Order: sequence, then C-alpha cells, then structure tokens
Amino acid sequence: MSVTDKPIALQEFFSEPSPQSCGAVASFVGIVRNHDHGRAVKFLYYDCYRFMAEKVMRTIVEEALNRWDVEKVQVSHRVGRLGIGDVAVAISVSAAHRAEAFEACRFVIEEIKERVPIWKREIFEDGTSEWVSCAHAETHG
Repeated sequence: MSVTDKPIALQEFFSEPSPQSCGAVASFVGIVRNHDHGRAVKFLYYDCYRFMAEKVMRTIVEEALNRWDVEKVQVSHRVGRLGIGDVAVAISVSAAHRAEAFEACRFVIEEIKERVPIWKREIFEDGTSEWVSCAHAETHG
C-alpha cells in the first residue's frame, strides 16, 4: 500500500501472486480521462498529506480485511501531475470467493475517495482549473 509520485506500473502491481487459498482476485484501476462534466481535461494534479493519506489507507485496508473474508489487499495511489491515460489508483483484492473480492474492492475505492486526504485539481484545455470537491476535506476541516 503506497502513495507514490512515480507512474504505477500495472504489470508490476499485479505481478505479486495471490495466496493459494484464494480463488478470486478483483481489481480496480482508475485512469485519467480527457473530460469531466462536458469540459475537456488537459491533465490532473493530485496533492496529499502523505503521512496521513497512507495512515488512512492502511485503516481502510484493515477494515476490508476484517469485514470480508479476504486475504490480501493492495493499493497504490499516484500523486503529482498525471496526463490523460495515466493510472491514478490501482487496487487488488484476493479472496477465496468472488463476491467477497468484488465487495471489498468496491469498498476500498469508495472509502479512499471519501476519506483519504488526497486532493485532485483538474486543468482544462481552455486554461482554467478547479479543485474537485473532496468530501473528507469538507468534513475534516
């Protein structure tokens, strides 16, 4: 589990084998798209408080491990400038059965978006930019 300013290499991220007791791996990969709400996006910039972001991500992973019958959860979130097509976040959840893997994977990405202090700024083709609303920033100061 990490916050990184380096590109997330998916082949490397998914290369670590799952435990032999796991028959399912669910994953999510968030990729920078070229539009948002009808506006052309040029690139994104993610910023964070790294120590707190990693601490909250660890808590979310622990919650997923305790709530579902999953054995392994991997998370990597990129910060800094990301271009169109770059990987922003990668998640992998290994479990004995697919239902638990899917549910835990969805939980992890939704909780990351809600609770982890990582902020996204969208820079548009027209030269304007805006910070995307962050629920955790609104509720935690």
